[in-house]
Amino acid sequence: MNVAVAPNPRRWLVDLVLLGALWGASFLFMRIAAPEFGALPAAAVRVGIATMFLLPLLLARGHGPTLARHWKATMLIGVFNSGIPFALFCFALLTLNSGLAAVLNATVPMFGALVAWAWFKDRPDGSRIAGLVIGFAGVAMLASRSAGLHADVDGHDALWAVLACLGACMSYGISASASRRFLGGIPPLATATGSQMGATVALALPALWLWPAQMPGTRAWLALVALGIACTGLAYILFFRLIEHAGPARALTVTFLVPVFAVFYGAVFLGEDITQWMLVCAAVIVCGVALSTGIVRLRRPAAAL
Repeated sequence: MNVAVAPNPRRWLVDLVLLGALWGASFLFMRIAAPEFGALPAAAVRVGIATMFLLPLLLARGHGPTLARHWKATMLIGVFNSGIPFALFCFALLTLNSGLAAVLNATVPMFGALVAWAWFKDRPDGSRIAGLVIGFAGVAMLASRSAGLHADVDGHDALWAVLACLGACMSYGISASASRRFLGGIPPLATATGSQMGATVALALPALWLWPAQMPGTRAWLALVALGIACTGLAYILFFRLIEHAGPARALTVTFLVPVFAVFYGAVFLGEDITQWMLVCAAVIVCGVALSTGIVRLRRPAAAL
């Protein structure tokens, strides 16, 4: 007789918190590295380091032939999954504080729902549509004030930075639907490695063209090493393990943890201010994400008897 063994709930909870801590730290490290490297070079070095970290793991696990068969799809999707959003967030963090950028990053599931609606005709129900409206209202509220900006930044630069964050979130949404369409059944490690390789190739020439005239300091280089290895390479492995052990719906809840860690890191290590308005807008966005992803649903009123 076969006996089913229930998965250890503590394991996936630990993975969830650790992943939130890693991805929250990515905004801190981008905030440190981007001013010295520039947006495109910082993003290029990040994905290059992640590629060097993941490729030996891929080969050691025997997934090289799989990547060779699907290299076009994985590398192209990597441009949208890593190259474009990493560069856009680095650009935004030249103007925005790390906590504010992380709050805007929480809209990724909403953009994912919109892209899936347009691509796969996955029409959201009333509860999810309400979540989309609430979430984007929270973004509009956040962008309407200058909370979370660097000193001496005008409203014009702030608008471009917010739009860059939203563009990155849209790119993530496109890559999620593209992965669903073209990468089904491919081992996650092959997908992760191929995506970082594709992003590296796409950003290499622009990064060389825009490479800073003065070599960045040790602190900026260490930030990018941490970004590439911990916040990209290890985080991808952890994310895919979380999906396997807890399911995609539970894995998606990491979206709520990332801004919490990012705001904490920014306040402790960078001295960034946390305003009441940022907290209110963050709460509105989180409510919108919870509804738009189906994690929380509005109850329909009971029919009258």
